[in-house]
Formats: sequence, C-alpha cells, structure tokens
Amino acid sequence: MAQKSRLIVNIYVGNISFSMNEGNLRELFEEYGEVSSAQILQDRYTGRSRGFGFVEMPNQSEAEAAIEGLNQKEIMGRPLRVNEARPREDRRPPRY
Repeated sequence: MAQKSRLIVNIYVGNISFSMNEGNLRELFEEYGEVSSAQILQDRYTGRSRGFGFVEMPNQSEAEAAIEGLNQKEIMGRPLRVNEARPREDRRPPRY
C-alpha cells in the first residue's frame, strides 16, 4: 500500500493589522481547517509587527479554501493579501 505523503502548505498573509496577534491569525484560518502553525513576523529591534506572516496548513484543499476565502477580505480594517508562499530565495550577503 502506498503511503499518503502529508504536504504542508505554507501560506503568505500580508497587510495584517498591527493589532492582530498570532492567536487571532490562527483562529481566522482554523475556520477553513487544521492549522499547523501561524506566525506574524516582528521587527527585530522594536518588536512591532512587520504587517505580514505565514500560516501552515497540512491539507491542500483546506489551504486553497482559506486562500480563496480570505484573500482581499477586510480584517481589522485592512484587506488581507493571502496566497501560497513562494520558496525563500537565498540572499546574497551585502557588499561593503
């Protein structure tokens, strides 16, 4: 019997309200299915939200439903930008 691989879908969430926290973000996506993780990136110096984050969902169809349902939806006064995250590109070190 072939094993079913469990693919984690990484979802980019942009234009997040600065008053939203990771718990709010998780709850928002849990309306569409199981959420593995929800993270809002913060500025390393101020600790303030950078206005975007990532949500991981283990089910492809639930992730697609979340992307479809939440993209451009106004949450806390701001329209979210939601799409499947692109793989992170290697950054070159800065030249001095």
